[in-house]
Amino acid sequence: MLTERQILILQVTVDDFIQTAQPVGSRQLSKKELVPFSPATIRNEMADLEELGYLEKTHTSSGRIPSEKGYRYYVDHMSAPNQLSSDEMQKLHSIFEEKRLESEQIIRKSAEIIAELTTYTTILLGEDVQKHRVRKFSMVPLSSETAVSIIVTDHGHVQNRLVEIPYDFKMVDLERMVEQINQHVIGAHLYEIPSILGRVMNHLIEQHEGRMTEVFEALTQSISENSEEKVVYGGKMQLFNQPEFNDWQKARGILEFMQQLEEHPRTIVPNSSGLSIRIGSENNMDSMENCSIVTATYSFGEKQKGQIAIIGPMRMDYRRVISLLDYVTGDLSRELTRILHSK
Repeated sequence: MLTERQILILQVTVDDFIQTAQPVGSRQLSKKELVPFSPATIRNEMADLEELGYLEKTHTSSGRIPSEKGYRYYVDHMSAPNQLSSDEMQKLHSIFEEKRLESEQIIRKSAEIIAELTTYTTILLGEDVQKHRVRKFSMVPLSSETAVSIIVTDHGHVQNRLVEIPYDFKMVDLERMVEQINQHVIGAHLYEIPSILGRVMNHLIEQHEGRMTEVFEALTQSISENSEEKVVYGGKMQLFNQPEFNDWQKARGILEFMQQLEEHPRTIVPNSSGLSIRIGSENNMDSMENCSIVTATYSFGEKQKGQIAIIGPMRMDYRRVISLLDYVTGDLSRELTRILHSK
C-alpha cells in the first residue's frame, strides 16, 4: 500500500508527464508548490515507486515516466475531474443549438467538437440501427435497369440501396411491388426486413409473378449487405500528432485498429454501460498497447444506447476527457431523445 507521500509524488509525476511528454526528475518536482519535499527525498520515493512498478526509468535521462500500473492507480484514485471553462461548455452546447438536425448529424457534430477539444481521436457508435422501426419504404427508378430503395426509420435514419431490376420490368409492376412491401414492413424492425421480404416473395411465387420475385431477391440481398452500424470519427488522424506515435510501427498499429473497428465495432469497443477506462494492455490488442480508450454511454430514448470512445496515448489527460464526456453525454441523450419523440 502506498504512503500519502508516494501517492502525492505519483500523482504529480503523472500530471507533469501528461502535460510535457518528458521524463520527470526529482529536482523538477521539488520546485512545485504541491510537493514540499527535498530533491533527495523525492528521488528516494521515486526509486521506491519504480521498484513497486508504478514508475519506469527511461534510457535517455535520469527522469521517470508512469508505467501502465502507475496510470491505472492514478485513474482509480485521482481527484475530481477538471472543471470545464465557459468557452468549452459553450462549444459543447453549440452541438445542440440547431433544432432541425437529424440524429446522425448531431452524432457527427458531437464527434468533431469533442475531438477538437481533446486533441485526441473521437469515435461515436450510434444506437443499434437494426432495432429501428420502418416508417417509410419507397423505390425510385434511376434507369431502365436500376432503382434505389429508400428506407426511413422512426429515428430519422435513412438507408439507400441500389437494386438491379430486369430491363423489361414495368413501372406499374414496381409501384405494385412497393405497395405490397409497405403493407408488411411499416412498423417492423430493420433486422426483420429480409425475412419479411422472403415471405412476400414466396406469396408472389404462388401467384406466378416470377418477374417480380427477381427484384425481391435483389432487394433482399442489397438490404442484407453492409448491415453493420456506422462508425463516426472526429479527428481521425489527430492521434498521430501525439509524440508517442512518431514511431511508424506504433502509428501503423493504430491504423490497423481503426480498420478492425470499421469491420467489427462492438468487438473492439464493447457495449458496456457507464464510464470505462482501458489502459495499454487492458485493451487486449497489440496495436493498442500504447493507448488508452475512454468510453461513455449515451441513451437514445428509453431502450437504445450508443457509445462515445476517446482514443489517446496512455499519457492522456484523463481528468479533462472525463469532464468532457460527463458534460456531453447528458445533453446528447436529451437531444437524441427529443428528436426521437418528435418523429
